[in-house]
Amino acid sequence: MQDAFFLVVGSRTCAHLLQSAAGVMIFAEPRFGTAVLEEKDLAGLADAHDELDAQVAQLLERRPDIRQLFLVGSCPSEVIKLDLSRAAERLTKRHAPHVRVLNYSGSGIETTFTQGEDACLEAMVPGMPATDAAELVLVGALPDVVEDQLTDLIRALGIETVHVLPSRRADEMARIGPNTRFVLAQPFLGDTAAALSRRGAQMIEAPFPFGAEGTTAWLRAIADTYGVSDELFERVTAAPHARAVKAVAAARATLQDKSIFFFPDSQLEIPLARFLTRECGMTAIEIGAPFIHKGVVGADLDLIPAGPMLSEGQDVDKQLDRCRAARPDLTVCGLGLANPLESEGLATKWAIELVFTPVHGYEQAGDLASLFARPLRRREALV
Repeated sequence: MQDAFFLVVGSRTCAHLLQSAAGVMIFAEPRFGTAVLEEKDLAGLADAHDELDAQVAQLLERRPDIRQLFLVGSCPSEVIKLDLSRAAERLTKRHAPHVRVLNYSGSGIETTFTQGEDACLEAMVPGMPATDAAELVLVGALPDVVEDQLTDLIRALGIETVHVLPSRRADEMARIGPNTRFVLAQPFLGDTAAALSRRGAQMIEAPFPFGAEGTTAWLRAIADTYGVSDELFERVTAAPHARAVKAVAAARATLQDKSIFFFPDSQLEIPLARFLTRECGMTAIEIGAPFIHKGVVGADLDLIPAGPMLSEGQDVDKQLDRCRAARPDLTVCGLGLANPLESEGLATKWAIELVFTPVHGYEQAGDLASLFARPLRRREALV
C-alpha cells in the first residue's frame, strides 16, 4: 500500500521489537514509525490519548501523502492503558476524509509473524465499500510485478473486474458483498477469509499459485467459478505453463529424490511441500506448520503424496529429535535453528526468505525451485 503508514504504539521494548520485525518487510521506503509510551504513560500519570493524538497530527503534517494510517498495538490494551480501537475511530473522524485510521494488535502475533498481515487485512474488511456486483477479489499482499502478472492472467480469462486486497492506494479499495468471490494468494489469511465471509463474500477454494501445477490449479478454480471454457483456459495458460515447467526443470535435477523436513514457521509449508514433492521430485519427511487451516490449505493437502508426517504447532525439542534422526537432505526452518543444524552437517533453508522473495505464479516458478536447490548445491561444493 503505497500511501499507508504503520505506527507501532506501545512500551519501548515491545514497540521497538515489533518495529524491527515489521521493518524487515518494507524495502522501498520507511513506512513504519514508533510511538513509545513512557513510564508516566504506563502508570496513568499522563493522558496517553492526548499524546497519541499529538503524535499522529505531527506525523500527518510531515507526511501529507499518508491516506491510510494503521495503529499497531505492540502490547495488550491492559498494559499500555490505551484502547487503540477507540483511538482509531476518534482519529478517523478528526482527519477525515483525507486519512482513514485503523488499528490491529501486533501483540497477538505469537504463532507466526505472518499473522501480522492477516490481522492487518482483517482490520480493513469492515470498512470495505458494499456492492451487489459480481466481482472478484484477489486477497494477499504481493510484489507489484507478481500482482500484475496474476491479475493480467485472470483478465485474459474474460474476468474483467478484479480487485486486490490490499489495494495499492487507499482510494482503490476493493468492494465486497453477497455476489463477491474472493481467492487467497497467501495461505496464512484465515482470519481475513473469515471476515470476508461474514460480509457475504464466497471463497474460491484452490491450491496456492506456487509452481506450474499450483498456478494452473489456482487459475482453474477461478475459471470454473466463472464458467470459462476449456479452450480459452488452455489458450491463456499453455505458454506460461510451459515456461514454468521448463524453468523448474533446471532445479529439479538437483532436487530430484532429495528429502526435505519442514519446521513450522510461516504457514507456507503445506503449499511449498506440495510444490516440491509433485513438481520437483522431492520426498517430504515431515511437514510442520504453525497452524493447519484445512479450509485454506485443504486443496494443497489433498495433492501431497502419502507418506510425510504432518505436525501442527511448535514442539521444538521433539521436532529437532525427529529431524536429527531422519537426517534430511534439506531442512526448512527459522534463523534460530539454521546455524546449529548447519554445524551438525544438515543443509538448511531459511523459512523467512520464502516470505520475502517473489515466488508466486508461472514466471517465478523457476526462482522458487532454485531457492531450494541453492543450499544443496552449496553443500555439494563444500563437501
